[in-house]
Formats: sequence, structure tokens, C-alpha cells
Amino acid sequence: MNQQRTIVVALGGNALQRQGEASSQAQQRVADETIAQLLPLIQAGHRVAIVHGNGPQVGNIVLHEEAINTEAVPSLPLEDSGAMSQGLIGFWLQQAIHDALATRGVHDKYAVSIVTQTVVDQADPAFQNPTKPIGPFYSEEEAKKVQAERGYTVREDSGRGWRRVVPSPKPQEIVEAPVIKALVDAGVLVVSTGGGGIPVLRDVSGQLSGVAAVIDKDFGAAKLADTLGADTLLILTSVDAAKVNFGQPTEQALGEVSAEELQQHIDAGQFAAGSMLPKTQAALSFVAGASGRTAIITSLEKTADAINGAAGTRIKS
Repeated sequence: MNQQRTIVVALGGNALQRQGEASSQAQQRVADETIAQLLPLIQAGHRVAIVHGNGPQVGNIVLHEEAINTEAVPSLPLEDSGAMSQGLIGFWLQQAIHDALATRGVHDKYAVSIVTQTVVDQADPAFQNPTKPIGPFYSEEEAKKVQAERGYTVREDSGRGWRRVVPSPKPQEIVEAPVIKALVDAGVLVVSTGGGGIPVLRDVSGQLSGVAAVIDKDFGAAKLADTLGADTLLILTSVDAAKVNFGQPTEQALGEVSAEELQQHIDAGQFAAGSMLPKTQAALSFVAGASGRTAIITSLEKTADAINGAAGTRIKS
């Protein structure tokens, strides 16, 4: 890790919350453990920007909002809940970075979190086909009621009940990218674009307005990495590498692969939607943006090895 690089790290949900451990204290402990795994990148002098998922946290915020929803204290729009989650998770991560560095005697390195807006296109086909479940489960009768009263799109969810579903459009632009780039170039550790960014629409006059949608975190990270001109997009998940024939006797982990080979695996349906598929697609979109780029898919525990080329799935342009 001698050559200093600009690295955008995309943290999966497992890097922030473990099953059955939803308390603030538990998530702060996980944040501390996560940052400990990223310290080798920071200590090597790389310029690091962190993007995080926020699905469980937004889900919990929405549940709180629904539980207290009254005329006097109405529930917040989904985009507001996304903004709240960015501030909350950013606080956990930047404090974890501060404490980890201070423990090691580093007092001249700073971390900051930025509430980040991501422009999406109203013409994105996702708005015509909402698929991302959010919030509580309803009975069919309750679902029809909230659909009529609030204009929600609701769908039955795998026999578990009915839920609200929202669109998942592709990111077009990160509004705060110039500020993020200036900070990263100055050596500040920046936490931003949480949950892919707060989805916003830009009208003909340039004004922004929030929209009830969810942007895939990995696509948001790829957009940020492209905008920053990053050298590396590091997508961290629960497995050490992308795999073909997953869960079968012929399962095979992918090491260094070409963009063409990875696209062939995507076309063959090797990766599950909502799981490894968006990670591989985000990796391809990043490396397609310019030459000399590397996208890596691996686990948090393999971070240092992966950056050194000794672990993970690696795609180069």
C-alpha cells in the first residue's frame, strides 16, 4: 500500500448493524469494529471517503414515525427519515474514526460527515414500478387504508403481510460532490452519500425537492467515486468475493476478472437481485468511467488484503 490512492469505501449493512442488535449502543460498537478494519487504509495515507448503507436505520426511524403518527405529531416523509439516518450514522462513524486515531496517537487527522443529496430523474422507469419495501407490515385492510389516505403504493410481501414500496431510481448527480472532493483532497476523512444519498428532483429553475425513493447504496458509491475521480471503489459486503454458482457444489469465487467476463456472469443470471447483482453492476459502472480504475468486492475483514491485491473480486479498467 505504498502508492497513495483516493478510495471510496461502500459499507454494507453488516458493517453497521447485526441481526437482533438494533440499539444505538450496539450499533456504535459495530461502527468501532468497522473503522478498526479500515484503519490500515487511513494509516497508509490513502484519501478515503466512506459511503454507508442505511436500510435498517431508516426502517427503524420509519417504525418510530408510524408508531407516534398523530395529527399533532405527523410522521415525516421518507426523505426526511433518510436525512435523519445520515446524521445518525455519520455521527457514529466520525466518532469511531476520531477515537481510533486518538488511541493511536494521531491528532492531526479529521473526519466529517455530510448530509448528502442525490439528484434522480423523474423519468427513471423505477418511478413507474416501485419495488423497494419500507416501513411496517400491514394487514390487507390496513394496507388499503394507508393507500387511500396517504397515496402509498402497497404490495403483499412474501406471505408476511403488506408493505409500502417505493421506487429505487439510479443516481444522476451528487449535489454536495464539490465540497466532498475538496475535503477528500485536503486529507479529511469524509462520510457522505449515506444510503446512496437523499433522493431529490431538480426542477427547470434548478430548485431541489425531496422525493420518496431509495437509492441503492452501491450505485451511489459508484457515482461518488466517479465524480471524485477516485482510483478505487471498495465495496464491502458479508462475503469475501463475488461468486458464480453460489451455494452449489461448483461454487467458485471470482478473483481478478475483466469487465467483459463479469458482464457475462451478470447476463447469465449468476448474481441475486438486491444482493450481489447491484454490487457487480456498480463496480462495472465505475471502471467504465475512465482508465486506471479498480473496483473491488470483498468482506470488511479482508479490506487490507484486498487493497494489496490478495483478496476479493477485482475489476480493472
